[in-house]
Amino acid sequence: MARCQNHPLRALSEEEQQVLEQVSRSPSQPAVHVTRAKAVLAVASGQSFTQAAQKAGYRVGDTVAHLVQRFNQEGVAALQPRHGGGTPPSYGVAQSERILAEVRRVPDRNEDGTATWSLNLLKAALREAQDGLPQVSTYTIWCVLHAASYSWQQSRTWCETGTVKRKRKSGVVTVRDPDAVAKKT
Repeated sequence: MARCQNHPLRALSEEEQQVLEQVSRSPSQPAVHVTRAKAVLAVASGQSFTQAAQKAGYRVGDTVAHLVQRFNQEGVAALQPRHGGGTPPSYGVAQSERILAEVRRVPDRNEDGTATWSLNLLKAALREAQDGLPQVSTYTIWCVLHAASYSWQQSRTWCETGTVKRKRKSGVVTVRDPDAVAKKT
């Protein structure tokens, strides 16, 4: 006999139902999103947590119970996994934007002592700036740059991949490859 559900699934809106069905059938979504969507849909169709867990590929119904409780609070955002352990991320979106702003700034030869940015020079510039990041590491800068589609070139510069300047009749235009992220993975 199944236990009583402490946190039963709330009624789904039509929009949530459509999103969950779309994600559960999607071949391009991450597998964790598909699995979670299948589990929530199974519970919504009246199955128990244990049956939904078996249908979605989980071993125990408690996993589905926690997912349902989170779905009741957050909605479709519950399909997205949270931080999975380890050291929590030190830098958020604002700090990442600050790093990228420094990379996009053309270095001054007199002030920065260079014509192109290296990781160590970026670290020094960010640590010395008034609105900078006093504890930033070269590894953190490297991770932010790679996440933002920058790569180290043979010309010893950081360039944004998926972006190229083209000559047109109207002048020089910057063209971005819309599939740059998909091609990287």
